[in-house]
Amino acid sequence: MQQNYSTFKAFRVEEKCGNYIGSIKEMKFNPLKSNDILVKVHYSSLNYKDALSASGNKGVTRNYPHTPGIDAVGKIEQSNSDLFKTGENVIVTSYDLGMDTDGGFAEYIQVPAEWAVKLPEELSMKEAMIYGTAGLTAGMSILRLTELLKPDDGKIVVSGATGGVGALSVSILNKLGYFVVAITGKESEKEYLETLGAKEVIFRGDVENFNKKPLLKPLFSGAIDTVGGVILENIIKSTNSMGVVTCCGNVASPKIDLTVYPFILRGITLIGIDSQNCSMNYREVVWNKLSLEWKPEQLDHTCTEIKIADLQDKINLMLKGKLKGRTILNLTI
Repeated sequence: MQQNYSTFKAFRVEEKCGNYIGSIKEMKFNPLKSNDILVKVHYSSLNYKDALSASGNKGVTRNYPHTPGIDAVGKIEQSNSDLFKTGENVIVTSYDLGMDTDGGFAEYIQVPAEWAVKLPEELSMKEAMIYGTAGLTAGMSILRLTELLKPDDGKIVVSGATGGVGALSVSILNKLGYFVVAITGKESEKEYLETLGAKEVIFRGDVENFNKKPLLKPLFSGAIDTVGGVILENIIKSTNSMGVVTCCGNVASPKIDLTVYPFILRGITLIGIDSQNCSMNYREVVWNKLSLEWKPEQLDHTCTEIKIADLQDKINLMLKGKLKGRTILNLTI
């Protein structure tokens, strides 16, 4: 190994008497396995899945102690793979990182080389983590939408618009020339969403209280839904003929109660987005678009930068639904 010391700092979550406690620990390096890479992490980011892992959600992380962090970007310090060389900059997101494999809330990660994507030259490490899994998810959603819908086709609605996926979706769709409608439960964030590019802002309570009929008045040509539940139900029922809805989250509920009418009477397409296990070729396509023509001018406006010592406070706020945009972790300070 190229580093000159034997330990590194990590945000470690431990189970104590049924409680899950996060703190900064000194960790030892393990021998690097065949086909693995050792990455010195420069930035990570805070996602809802990380907050769940840090609070003991066994649906995300089964075994503790554990280091969360489903996103990381940094420089390869050691490579036991033919895919990458020492010194290359890489992005690592999703797969098992931060779930049952120690994740990016640490100064170093050791992962299979197959999980890494080469950092595009046009993208800084900080920008890569402003995107992170949220950006990859938003990008995949936008790629599927733009394959079927053009800006002239009508309004695109984005739910959970102040969250990571939502805020990035609003920004990118606006740059691509789409008329974006943002749904949020935070009335105080209307101006923030407008700065990201939302042309209209509607509030969650209003959408939840749409009529219970199987089909509703068409309002949108397409949608990116990040929350699930009643919001997704009513978006689908309010989508124009031949519209397209992508679905990537279930923070409101994993269940939807619908008839088949939106699909057989309006020809609506519902597309699921899985950014955890999608193919590497698909990831590379999306990352390249995020680094070039899709990069919002106001990308920095969607993020807050923190140090490792700030993590627990931000995790607590995320679990209470009180964060907006992206929270990125700088591991070089």
